[in-house]
Amino acid sequence: MTQPNAAPATVPGKFVTFEGIDGAGKSTHVNAFVETLRQGLARVGRDVVATREPGGTPLGEALRKLVLDEPMDIETEALLMFAGRREHLVKVIEPALTRGDWVVSDRFTDATFAYQGGGRGLSLDKLSVLEQWVQGTRQPDLTILFDLDPSIAAARLAGARAPDKFERESAAFFTRVREEYLRRAQASAGRFVVIDAAQSIDAIAAELAGVFARLGVPGH
Repeated sequence: MTQPNAAPATVPGKFVTFEGIDGAGKSTHVNAFVETLRQGLARVGRDVVATREPGGTPLGEALRKLVLDEPMDIETEALLMFAGRREHLVKVIEPALTRGDWVVSDRFTDATFAYQGGGRGLSLDKLSVLEQWVQGTRQPDLTILFDLDPSIAAARLAGARAPDKFERESAAFFTRVREEYLRRAQASAGRFVVIDAAQSIDAIAAELAGVFARLGVPGH
């Protein structure tokens, strides 16, 4: 899905995703991760595109509101997720990688397998077909999974803001989501870094510092 009129970058960009159940704390760290990454890549003339799913494009943001707020059939939900993802890939992710920039996304396809597959119980085979159709061989170069017991995550979320329809789900739902995340991490161990999100913010930041070295970020 490269852009036909774009010259390939001498050094290809990399695609990093942050994943985890609601309340695991990934959003606390993703902005700092992006800023540190941006400072390192500026030394070699590259930029970082920070984005999210659902969302990432005007159409994706409109679909995000539907997915997070409106009740719907589970297959409709999955189809909307992949529709937004296709737009995200074509309009944001692939052009950035072709330029040689890096992309950091707060959630990607692993979240659909975890939430719509593990949590909702939608067939993983159906999701795999959609994954292949929408993104082909494109996968993140690295996925950072914030793993946390759902009961701790729920306590963190309590009273923080008005919850969306996923955040209102039961502990059993989030247990299934977590299990599917961990299953995918085990199946693609070379792509995942699993972080114990029950640690302190400083301890997690120290682990993320090691990720920069693994990615070959200048200055790390």
